[in-house]
Amino acid sequence: MQAFLKGASISTKPPPTKDRGVTATARSSGENKKAKPVPWVEKYRPKCVDEVAFQEEVVAVLKKSLEGADLPNLLFYGPPGTGKTSTILAAARELFGPELFRLRVLELNASDERGIQVVREKVKNFAQLTVSGSRSDGKPCPPFKIVILDEADSMTSAAQAALRRTMEKESKTTRFCLICNYVSRIIEPLTSRCSKFRFKPLSDKIQQQRLLDIADKEHVKISNEGIAYLVQVSEGDLRKAITFLQSATRLTGGKEVKVITDIAGVVPAKTIDGVFAACQSGSFDKLEAVVKDLINEGHAATQLVNQLHDVVVENDNLSDKQKSIITEKLAEVDKCLADGADEHLQLISLCATVMQQLTQNC
Repeated sequence: MQAFLKGASISTKPPPTKDRGVTATARSSGENKKAKPVPWVEKYRPKCVDEVAFQEEVVAVLKKSLEGADLPNLLFYGPPGTGKTSTILAAARELFGPELFRLRVLELNASDERGIQVVREKVKNFAQLTVSGSRSDGKPCPPFKIVILDEADSMTSAAQAALRRTMEKESKTTRFCLICNYVSRIIEPLTSRCSKFRFKPLSDKIQQQRLLDIADKEHVKISNEGIAYLVQVSEGDLRKAITFLQSATRLTGGKEVKVITDIAGVVPAKTIDGVFAACQSGSFDKLEAVVKDLINEGHAATQLVNQLHDVVVENDNLSDKQKSIITEKLAEVDKCLADGADEHLQLISLCATVMQQLTQNC
């Protein structure tokens, strides 16, 4: 009887291994969640409007709306990496708080389908929803939603035309923010309905300050000269500069960062000097050999075109007429490369024009 009771008492105990396994798994998954690496571009994206750098006019307007003023329809335009998307997302987070942000903001990117059908259905249906409710932290919540159309210049004219009626009809409950690189590609009826803000390329000083701050937080060893060169190759695009910094850090593995040229895909100054030397020689065989080496080394033709342009414009040994002929040819080659022409043939053609102009003086 005692044996039976002992057996019964053993069998009635819940199996401990299962619960322990579940909690252990949950704990380990929680730890994994915490340790998940994030790209530095996302990690250091501005969380509030005050953190947005170098765009005083936009920040002033958004701050007024955060204080209770009404927000107009917005059109942000300017070069990539200047903080257009970050600014409106930071403003939306401050307006709605973390709980309501997902419910009140619809973001559509160029990667999403944004034809006329999507504008008529998805955007229209979201815009027609009425909003209610208040923030859990007690702060005032605006009575509207925000539709963010990122890279709006890639939308078709028909889709943009379908959008204008929705913007007018749903003005009581919805605000639109269009983001683009080229404002000329947005149709006039849309631009007239929005407050336009141009995002300036970030100054070198602002970029250096932000990059040094990130390098300090991530314990990256990099000289001031390295930061200055990073700013130079990124051409006012802070997102590109941060990505280059992270890539270079991963490549060096904790040592001082010195390999920015390789990461950025910049053609070395020696190589460009070699191209000019081959052009000045007047020998087509030398020219062809240099171009062949360029292609074999994997340098991008578009990158070479950009760098050659800067070198030609700053070259004091060339007359204005020679510069204009070479830069016109650079523009033609750039267009052909964008249309998918053969890199080798285009570079030969470009270098032949440069040779023709350089050897005229001889």
